[in-house]
Amino acid sequence: MLTMKRGTLTSLTLGLALAAIAQTPSAPAKVYFTSEITPESLLSIYKTLGVEPQGNVAVKISTGESEKSNHLRPELIGKLVKDVNGTIVECNTAYGGNRSTTADHRRAIEQRGYGKIATVDIMDADGEMVLPMKDTTWFAGNLVGDHLANYDFLINLAHFKGHAMGGFGGVLKNQSIGIASADGKARIHTAGAYSDTAHAFEQPYGQDAFLESMAGAAQSVHDYFADRKGMVYINVMNNLSVDCDCNGHPDAPKMKDIGILASLDPVALDKACLDLVFGHGHSEGDDNRPLIERIESRHGTHIVDYAEKIGLGSKKYDLIDITAGKER
Repeated sequence: MLTMKRGTLTSLTLGLALAAIAQTPSAPAKVYFTSEITPESLLSIYKTLGVEPQGNVAVKISTGESEKSNHLRPELIGKLVKDVNGTIVECNTAYGGNRSTTADHRRAIEQRGYGKIATVDIMDADGEMVLPMKDTTWFAGNLVGDHLANYDFLINLAHFKGHAMGGFGGVLKNQSIGIASADGKARIHTAGAYSDTAHAFEQPYGQDAFLESMAGAAQSVHDYFADRKGMVYINVMNNLSVDCDCNGHPDAPKMKDIGILASLDPVALDKACLDLVFGHGHSEGDDNRPLIERIESRHGTHIVDYAEKIGLGSKKYDLIDITAGKER
């Protein structure tokens, strides 16, 4: 079992920790939780992971399709981004919208206010590169923005919520679809059948193939940074709409906010968030059923099952509540 103490992890010990997670899927991963959703709690839960970023730090978020979208606001993430001297990174979308071209995407970024807290890099503005896949069931190379090569350390900072195609979006989606170039997004969506945006949302091999492709792509990014200076994972569980931040007119959230979770294991982290949603219950003004229906109707939980199968992480975890200082 991998035991981790608080404190600073060097790039070497972080790499060994990530390798140990992948090699011992039976060992419960540590997933930290706080019910507070503030700039201070976000920075605190990141520091609880005990990882010191080195080199050029990328902070991957979704910049949101419109101001009405439920993307993580600059006011929430700014303290963390500045503390790590990070660059916010994104890639262009594969659908027609206000982020499908670099010029439009930069305009949207400034409108959302991200340029006020950090430099924002659209990683596929100048092209793409290929990351090798361990899992080649559907395709062998993950197309990502070529600016990814400029970064040594990655903070995967995701908004956990529903998603029209995947059922839900968390760190696994943020690391696969989110880091893929526009053509890479098409490759993942179509499970390798196409690598161009004209066919981006066709599913010739079915829904599970799409979910498995996301898991494999996420693994390629994880492995890329494990060989560099490392990475960490954070899910913010607020504005729990059934719709993704790529929806400019999302359905209003029916659930109340839950909190922030963080881990070194992306599978454990998304699984913990799913468990919190499914175990939340429902009452007047706080109803988990619409989000559960969205997840189940898209077979969304399959991504964590498959990600564990290919060795990206473990669904077994210990949830540690740092708000109250106790394990839940």
